Amino acid sequence: MHILVTNDDGPPSNQSSPYVHSLVHSLQSAGHTVSVVLPHQQRSWIGKAHIIGASVKPTYFRPGTLHQEDGTIHHLPRGSDGEPDDGGDEWILIDSTPASCVQIGLYHYFQERGPIDLVVSGPNYGRNTTALFALSSGTIGGAMEGAVCGKHSIALSYAFSSRNHDPVVIAEASRHSVKLIEYLCANWADGVDLYSVNVPLEPGVSQNKILYTDMLINKWSAGSCFQVTDAAAADDPELDEQRLRIASETTGKNPDLSGDKPSQTRFQHKHFKWAPSLQDVYRSVEENPPGNDGWAVKEQMTSVTPLKASFMHAPGIAGEIKLSDKQHTVYSIVDCDDPYVQDLVQKALTRRLGDVASIQMVSSLDDMPDRSAPVFQYREYERLEFEHVLVRPTTSLANAYIIRKALIRKHYLSNTVANWISKNPDSILRHHFKPAFDFELDYAEFLDDALLEAYELRESMDKNEERPDSEKEWWILKPGMSDRGQGIRLFNNEDQLREIFEEWEEDSDEEEEGSETKEDEDEKVAHDAGIVTSQLRHFMAQPYIDPPLLLPSSSNRKFHIRTYVLATGALKVYVFKEMLALFAAKPYCPPHEEEDEVMDLARHLTNTCFQEGGSSNEGSVRRFWDLDHHVPGLAADWKEKIFDQICNVTGEVFEAAARGMMVHFQTLPNAFELFGVDFLVDASGNAWLLELNAFPDFGQTGEELREVVVGRLFEETIDVAVKPFFGLETSDGNGDMKLVKDLDLGRKA
Repeated sequence: MHILVTNDDGPPSNQSSPYVHSLVHSLQSAGHTVSVVLPHQQRSWIGKAHIIGASVKPTYFRPGTLHQEDGTIHHLPRGSDGEPDDGGDEWILIDSTPASCVQIGLYHYFQERGPIDLVVSGPNYGRNTTALFALSSGTIGGAMEGAVCGKHSIALSYAFSSRNHDPVVIAEASRHSVKLIEYLCANWADGVDLYSVNVPLEPGVSQNKILYTDMLINKWSAGSCFQVTDAAAADDPELDEQRLRIASETTGKNPDLSGDKPSQTRFQHKHFKWAPSLQDVYRSVEENPPGNDGWAVKEQMTSVTPLKASFMHAPGIAGEIKLSDKQHTVYSIVDCDDPYVQDLVQKALTRRLGDVASIQMVSSLDDMPDRSAPVFQYREYERLEFEHVLVRPTTSLANAYIIRKALIRKHYLSNTVANWISKNPDSILRHHFKPAFDFELDYAEFLDDALLEAYELRESMDKNEERPDSEKEWWILKPGMSDRGQGIRLFNNEDQLREIFEEWEEDSDEEEEGSETKEDEDEKVAHDAGIVTSQLRHFMAQPYIDPPLLLPSSSNRKFHIRTYVLATGALKVYVFKEMLALFAAKPYCPPHEEEDEVMDLARHLTNTCFQEGGSSNEGSVRRFWDLDHHVPGLAADWKEKIFDQICNVTGEVFEAAARGMMVHFQTLPNAFELFGVDFLVDASGNAWLLELNAFPDFGQTGEELREVVVGRLFEETIDVAVKPFFGLETSDGNGDMKLVKDLDLGRKA
């Protein structure tokens, strides 16, 4: 915002104006543009006055060190007297009233900085509670002038109880004031012209309540507000204001400003000093019920009084104001094995959460001062403190669900879809997921027994014996517990399938030779087979999708779509629109046209893990939306149609798991998870769901798309999953994070 600051206490001075520099500094530190016009000297108790007939002249103040009186006053602005303009801060001082400062600041300076959004008058040297103070206050008068000029305006006053103005306390009050100013501007109530804000200048004020209050209507009851003084005494308005404020704020008594007794003449020659009995103010606060502005400050709470520009408080606004930004501390544990992910998650937290909360990075829950404090874990699954998540459902947020096998295990996913389709025959999954058959096998010699239940698979292989090569139905074999494409093979008959298992048995036997322990044996990798031997037990076979969609611009290489899906709570599901296309290393060749006896999997497998270290992976990862706009045989909006299919299928499969496989997919209100969901598009433009991956390999995105894809993904995740949980913001996503399923499973925090 562009904020015009004025006051009635004049330029920075430890004697009469000790707060204004701190407020301006805090406003600037919060990113606001601040223009300053102040009276050139003390102008308290002058209300919303202008000095008629006066010729108003400016001087120029260059602030020095915070809380020091080393600012300088100049008769001409920077650059006007031949000295170079170094771009430093410069304020305007006006030899007139606060109201005149506002007029001149609004209409005669700062146009190059753009329109002024807000007028802030203060911080006043002392409170401005109750009508007796407010009706005479130059601070409120300045804000009133801003209001009648059509600007939102705030009068800010600091109520001190000690003359020992600790810079730390002043700084806290200023930061607190800035947050409150920002809150009021963002939540300006209808019918309010200005707010009168009183902040107790006490340690810890930012932790105390902020209340909307009425203005206490009170009156002078102790007689005259003037005292007779010595006619020969010199006038010193700033000293008088200081003495009056210090005496009233700290002792509740007025200073004795009287001089010698006058001589006995018809009309005694007298001088008078403004010396109201401020005890009237304090007494009226004690005698009236709680809820007014004077009472709130007495209780060391910040008072916010909504006013009309007629000095009448606006009715109907009451209650406590709770500031969430920066007063909310969230502890964060980011513990990822992959530096690629670690760095991007930490950046996302800083960029998206750091503007509304104080983020405290810790390495473990034991580093928190209070285990009940709000905490966010983004860690590897094995290191997540799930016990803490379960016992603190309102303050502990984790980046994974405990149980989600129904989605991430290949054979469980197949069963999830099959069960859902059997109960919902019209489900979209029927046309976007290939039915699979799973079986267990220890040794190739038991293959016949293992396939007894997979009669559709056996039937297909039997028919293939009679079909020509171009019409054979191909199958893809996937080990149920493998990842990164390990162990995937193609086959179309039982002999080929048996040879695959016999090949793995030979590799496993070779690995066993020289193994020192059984544990070493289980962890060894048969590199030729590309699979961990300990995973050779559970398998599934799915119909191979042929022909796939091929793009001439990518050398007709096969590709699959990596979609990032965010699941939050219990349960909302979002699809991140920025998807990836992952290409195979070599141009596609239908399986039946393979000339070599050993099939070249580099033509069929699109997982980038197979391409590391070679030149064949150039352009293997591309943004989906950058793919060819025109593809033979498909409509011009083919990418939009595929995205719609992906959104619908993703929402449906999560509902199938959440409602149909509750034992194997258990959501939590205080958890979220990012999944890598893979789809393959066939030549007709139909998107087929392949698999869902927990803790996907984000690094396969590469460096070129690191920030634009994965970086934005984590930032959107913070906005959608983390901020709402901690009460910092509510979001249902935007154009990049599309809500595709909103299920209420009845599991609340």
